[in-house]
Amino acid sequence: MKIAILGAGALGCAIGATLTEGGHETWLIDRAPAHVDAMRTHGLRVDDARGSRQVQVRATTEPDEVGAAEVVIVLVKSFHTDAAIRGAQALVGLETVVLSLQNGLGHEDILADAVGRERVLAGKTYVGGVLRGAGHIESGVVGKHTIIGELDGGVTDRVQRIAEAFNNAGLATQVSDNIVGTMWDKLLVNVATGALTGITSLTYGQLYDEPLLKATSLAAVAEAIAAAQAAGVTLSMTDPERAWTLAAQGLPAAFKTSMLQSLEKGSVTEIDFINGSVVRWGARQGVPTPVNATLVACIKGVERAMADRQKAEAQA
Repeated sequence: MKIAILGAGALGCAIGATLTEGGHETWLIDRAPAHVDAMRTHGLRVDDARGSRQVQVRATTEPDEVGAAEVVIVLVKSFHTDAAIRGAQALVGLETVVLSLQNGLGHEDILADAVGRERVLAGKTYVGGVLRGAGHIESGVVGKHTIIGELDGGVTDRVQRIAEAFNNAGLATQVSDNIVGTMWDKLLVNVATGALTGITSLTYGQLYDEPLLKATSLAAVAEAIAAAQAAGVTLSMTDPERAWTLAAQGLPAAFKTSMLQSLEKGSVTEIDFINGSVVRWGARQGVPTPVNATLVACIKGVERAMADRQKAEAQA
């Protein structure tokens, strides 16, 4: 199967290396020239439970070099989704399927606007990855599941064929007939901790040691559950405590959420697609979401302060 990964950061490379080693023609597309050059010259260095190895991958900064793919896996940052897919139309042929494995909600609508809703699949992955340097990742694929599905809940031949290809390559994948519910389940976990750590700069160990922050987390998750249920979404959890517990499961006390990591790197966050999604869905359903709205506003304030600092430093 010819697969293009749009956004070959740590997670994209972890999945891409697995699919490459599984025999698929897999292209890693990323806008960072140094990262792509390193992979083209030396291969992708993958550190995982098996040790360290070089995987000879196909990498490029130019979608035109790839041509039409059977599956395009979208893994760019949420706020880059529209520009990325519109700049990668060369990947989309007559039979191409576009699969989002991004965090949060809303990407599927952006992709549908760009390529047509009939082409779009959605999913969630629990595969992990850390970018250690240009062309070098730490990968966590073994024992981590990926779930994919049609937006309308149908179990089609194409989604089963993709899942089979992923499974045969060593990427454990399940087909869901409730992918929107699956996406919400993952969203609840992100809502539980992401914004709070971004605002406070706390690690998981610190966050879970503060009762006031737990109370805020549970209130935010409760709003998200109410919004989803009002929209008719079937969730696997209806107790906010469950999302709070799952968020930290198996993670060390020193762990930092992706939202905090983004801010520490001087990058904007995916807040609009996480807590912001709760606010939007709540507005549509007439469900109040004041806690999530406050968290969004606070993160926006942190981003503004960060941007002002960066501007002042550039002018100094």
